[in-house]
Amino acid sequence: MDQAENALNRPAQNYAPGDGLARNDHFQIAFNTNDMDKAVALFAARYGIKEFRQLAGPTASGGKIRMEIGWAGGVMYELIWGEGPGTEVFRVGLPESGFAIRPHHLGYHVPTQAGWDAVLAELERGGQKIVHQTHVPGFLRAIIVEQPELGIFLEYIFPEAGGIQFFETAPSN
Repeated sequence: MDQAENALNRPAQNYAPGDGLARNDHFQIAFNTNDMDKAVALFAARYGIKEFRQLAGPTASGGKIRMEIGWAGGVMYELIWGEGPGTEVFRVGLPESGFAIRPHHLGYHVPTQAGWDAVLAELERGGQKIVHQTHVPGFLRAIIVEQPELGIFLEYIFPEAGGIQFFETAPSN
């Protein structure tokens, strides 16, 4: 069977920041884990995502965080591990013992300041709870928003030059 014969004809992209939280560029699926090395090995063996780009370091509160990102087609997969102060949001849903990987968030790319402002205004209007904020000048702004009815967080990312370069140079699998 020729794959092109059965290709899905998708609607044109129609983003409208501020007109619904899902009306942004959904580009990422993120999972949290309590054992990054096992998670990376599992994603390589089972899901074909064999190459990741790592971002690791201390949190502002004194904890440690490690993230691994890799592309599969037009979707970025992110694995997150955290330990210590400032990483609580990245451990939500993980058991106290035993290896686990859990869905953590859907990531939305917001490419403009106007779009970022619209997302923030929409969150304020809707009374949405921002559970984590990041701003690394020259790299990115990001917020993680609680969505209790979905059972998963939503993350909005407004990358600056360094963040764009980081995402664009992550391995393509």
